[in-house]
Amino acid sequence: MTNFVWHESNKSKRHFRPKDHFYMNKKLLITGATLGILGIVLGAFAAHGLEKLVDADAIKTFETGVRYQMYHAFFLLILGSTSFVDLKSKKTIFYLVLFGLIFFSGSIYGLATNTLSNFDFKMIAWITPIGGLLLIIAWAVMLVGIIRGQND
Repeated sequence: MTNFVWHESNKSKRHFRPKDHFYMNKKLLITGATLGILGIVLGAFAAHGLEKLVDADAIKTFETGVRYQMYHAFFLLILGSTSFVDLKSKKTIFYLVLFGLIFFSGSIYGLATNTLSNFDFKMIAWITPIGGLLLIIAWAVMLVGIIRGQND
């Protein structure tokens, strides 16, 4: 069963039910809060747990990943609380941010702690800018959604 159901009242335009907005906003808020919690935990780990394991540059790099994760946690919390962006755009933004953070912050976490692992994260460093691009596109989709001002 899917949470996102629409009616075909007109072949050219899909209409989402209010329940769909509720579930998408709830998903955005839960994901934003979860990313915020994880960001705080990872930030504390960087400040107190990594200092004896990696050098200062690696900690600074790790903190960059945490910072961008926190920015986007707030982004999702704000997006889930607004009606200025339509449902389709919210769904698109959700997935762009999710994959963007996995690629961007996730690869940064791996690169910063590369010396602690048997896996060489430098082999996948090319996904970092792809993640950054996905995050930029998410912000652009939100901007376009606000400018268009079309609500479902």
